[in-house]
Amino acid sequence: MDTSSSDDMMRWFQEVARNARNVQAETLKTILEMNHGAEYLKKWLGDMDVHNMDAEALQSLYESMVPLASHADLDPYIQRIADGETSPLLTKQPITTLSLSSGTTEGRQKYVPYTSYSSKTTLQIFKLAAAYRSRVYPMREGGKILEFIYGSKQFKTKGGISAGTATTHYFASQEFKLKQQQTNSFTCSPQEVIFSGDYKQSTYCHFLLGLFYSPQVEFVTSTFAHCIVQALGFFEEYWRELCNDLFHGTLSPRITLPGIRTSVLDIIEPNPHLATWVSSQCEELEESDWYGLIPKLWPNAKYVYSIMTGSMQPYLEKLKHYSGDHLPLVSAEYGSTESWIGVNMDPSSAPENVTFTVVPTFSYFEFIPLHRQACDTVVGAVDDYQEDDPVPLSKVNIGQQYEIVLTTFTGLYRYRLGDVVEVAGFYEEAPKLKFLCRRKLVLTINIDKNTEIDLQLAVQKGSQPLLTSGAKLVDFTSHANITDPPGHYVVYWEIKGEVNEHVLARCCKEMDAAFVDHGYVVSRKTNSIGPLELCIVERGTFRKIMEHFIGNGATMSQFKTPRCITNKVLLKMLNLSTIKRFHSTAYK
Repeated sequence: MDTSSSDDMMRWFQEVARNARNVQAETLKTILEMNHGAEYLKKWLGDMDVHNMDAEALQSLYESMVPLASHADLDPYIQRIADGETSPLLTKQPITTLSLSSGTTEGRQKYVPYTSYSSKTTLQIFKLAAAYRSRVYPMREGGKILEFIYGSKQFKTKGGISAGTATTHYFASQEFKLKQQQTNSFTCSPQEVIFSGDYKQSTYCHFLLGLFYSPQVEFVTSTFAHCIVQALGFFEEYWRELCNDLFHGTLSPRITLPGIRTSVLDIIEPNPHLATWVSSQCEELEESDWYGLIPKLWPNAKYVYSIMTGSMQPYLEKLKHYSGDHLPLVSAEYGSTESWIGVNMDPSSAPENVTFTVVPTFSYFEFIPLHRQACDTVVGAVDDYQEDDPVPLSKVNIGQQYEIVLTTFTGLYRYRLGDVVEVAGFYEEAPKLKFLCRRKLVLTINIDKNTEIDLQLAVQKGSQPLLTSGAKLVDFTSHANITDPPGHYVVYWEIKGEVNEHVLARCCKEMDAAFVDHGYVVSRKTNSIGPLELCIVERGTFRKIMEHFIGNGATMSQFKTPRCITNKVLLKMLNLSTIKRFHSTAYK
């Protein structure tokens, strides 16, 4: 990356962070001026003259007059846009594109407005992040990036609006090309590979081109850590075929899409020396269960870069295995389909400790203070948090947990994102956030309240006995079974390696005991919640779940394993794939 450009980006960010309070007030004023007269805003602000108001006065008035909103509150307006209504509903400028969320958090995909501003902020945060990474890990100019990225097919809504995932829109944008030019690092794969629509064929070609450019690869990346782990598991199966193609400059018959075949064959050429070297490395790697695969095959790679927080944390152990002892794991930036939020200013931080500094120009941010409720709460409560009134970015406190609220340039107003974060510090006036979890409860039957992070910790504790057998947990999900009174938790595990039933029974017991939520403990002791059930599923089950989501419009780039499943089709898949069942003996 050009040093002067990198320095300019960091200087710009220091300036906006130093004046974050004023920048936030001006950002909100700009959003309201741009969208003044849109139906949703008019409903709450009427014909108020926002153009001639002081920014801070407008900020105060906006927070008092416009209510907090969920996606359900804005969905009728977004649906009208999708159906072709052209009057200004959420924004003054016409919305011609809609993003689809991954659909793996709440089980269904939802539309979110997408504009040119979305692509511009993506370019901006990628350049800013690259500036901070280049200080720690200097890059060679013109280097290659091995990117496991996947675009889905865009489609038209009933009203003729283009729809697709946010990553798809970005990979198709001019900003994606600009990012490569301005950071002087270029993806190994052409657009035809990224947009093939068949993730298996794309993954094969990503690897073939990544091996072809092996000496030039500067880092390995994907949107999510899960995606890199999935891809490297694929490599373990197909490396011999890849080496054959690398040797002869050919392309496997398994690649059937004409556009991919033409684009890849235009790039590769026979390289017997490289193919022989890769083959010998793979034979050694196979003997060591592929430990250190990435630095072995891409010896000039400086780091692995991906989103590694939240629901991606369970994949860190496997990613560390593939990365070996010395290749750093760098956590990518914090954002959502709705908006980018913060940048990782310290790429050398371990993913478990990473913080994200809020970029105050991207959206207007508010924070709902959250406090854990007393132990005994009413059945059916949304979760175990009590809320205070939202506060602006300038009034957050270190150590306090918050839910993020967004007002965006793309037409979301006081939108509850559902992410729980903790303020870990400040850079100038900009808070540094540690991502904790999604606020939505994962498991609850009566007074028990367990979030995604509670489930992760219980699974982590319960899976420790696997180590004695040399086995590893591949992936997991859960379900609150209330059909069989008194109801109980069901946790599904996919395991690599052989484990005897005594060890698995111990895992089940320890996982049950690891849920420390008071409501759960009391309910288990009184048998108002039954013993936890551990289901071991056959190998490849979670790949089938991923393929189910991809078949229904998600992309590999956006897929996250759902940590709690209520979908009947997926539950049927899991139960048909279950090969062993264990019931906890904790609390007996």
